[in-house]
Amino acid sequence: MHERMQQDARGAILCDAAGPPQVGDDWFAPDYWRARNALRVQAGGRGGVAIIKTPLGDCVLRHYRRGGLVRALLGDRYLWTGADRTRPFREFRLLAEIARLGLPGPLVVAARYQRQGLFYRADLITQRIAEAQTLAECLAARRLDHALAGEVGAVIGRFHRAGIWHADLNAHNILVSSAGLHLIDFDRGRQRIPAAAWQRSNLRRLRRSLFKLGAASESEAQFEQDIWQPLLHHHERTLTS
Repeated sequence: MHERMQQDARGAILCDAAGPPQVGDDWFAPDYWRARNALRVQAGGRGGVAIIKTPLGDCVLRHYRRGGLVRALLGDRYLWTGADRTRPFREFRLLAEIARLGLPGPLVVAARYQRQGLFYRADLITQRIAEAQTLAECLAARRLDHALAGEVGAVIGRFHRAGIWHADLNAHNILVSSAGLHLIDFDRGRQRIPAAAWQRSNLRRLRRSLFKLGAASESEAQFEQDIWQPLLHHHERTLTS
């Protein structure tokens, strides 16, 4: 991917030079798409995301929002430490690398920050993965079985083998569709030297997420046998293949 940067007094937009030349601040404004009947809000994450109909097809517009106690203090503002260190630019570049590696992540369209003194606000646009359900939704619909668990383990193994660390690997950030499985939401993610310690930590985070959603509510032993062990087996096999 060849980057194209647009800068003004308020901030900057980073996008693919091969993408639509008209990508500008309007693309990051929900009201712009709402006025064209080209927007719908989808629940999930911190405040949800907007699905927008663009010349590229359906895309996901995500505004970066803080979580936890910091949210009450800073809201959606982040401390400015330079353009290359902004969360949208780092996620944009990581997603570009994920695409270059042929890994199943969302295709990135554009990233933007707008600076206000010591702080900035940020947004990201990615292409939407069509007709997908989250792993959490599959679990709720009782579609998470040993076969799907194995697919989950294998796709995570592909990312881990390439050194891609997901900062928040949970059941809401794994999509399942007829096109296969995808990992999404790589905010704060990065590429690291492959190592068992952080890979195991990633998997433990996913396990906690599945437990929180009730995957082991009937029997932890059954969950271990039917879901977790197939997931670990395919993860390990993919890592070492």
